[in-house]
Amino acid sequence: MKLHEISAPKGARRDRQRVGRGIAGRGGKTAGRGMKGQRARDTIPAGFEGGQLPLMQRIPKLRGFKNPFRVAYTPVNLDALAALGVAEITPEVLVERGLLRKGAMVKVLGRGEPGRALTVHAHAFSASAEAAITAAGGSVERVQPPFGHGRPPARGNALTNR
Repeated sequence: MKLHEISAPKGARRDRQRVGRGIAGRGGKTAGRGMKGQRARDTIPAGFEGGQLPLMQRIPKLRGFKNPFRVAYTPVNLDALAALGVAEITPEVLVERGLLRKGAMVKVLGRGEPGRALTVHAHAFSASAEAAITAAGGSVERVQPPFGHGRPPARGNALTNR
């Protein structure tokens, strides 16, 4: 048996019911809508919810999903850290040198070579960056995120102004 030989069993597929085609069969004349009233006529627009703001107007349009718990890191590569010429690198040093905004979280990435032993304090490290720093005789220390362990508090008016 091949894929193109497979078909639905007899009686599994039925034609859809065509209504409003004369009074002879089922679904004739009133076409299953009853006699009179709002629902018998075509006066209700699609999606009408009785005056309540319809679902299609309540949901955001073309904006996608924005995760309120997203943790955003500022990436800094090893070659940028080596160019600083400092033995001990902390987020405060990076803010002073203009590589990081105040209050931002930093993640060290592995592009470039540290060149010498560095002590790097950061919120996160890529595996290649951590390996390169320790191979050069340096050390890595993870800084606690400002929100502690777990996930950050939700941001945005819809989630915080309650």
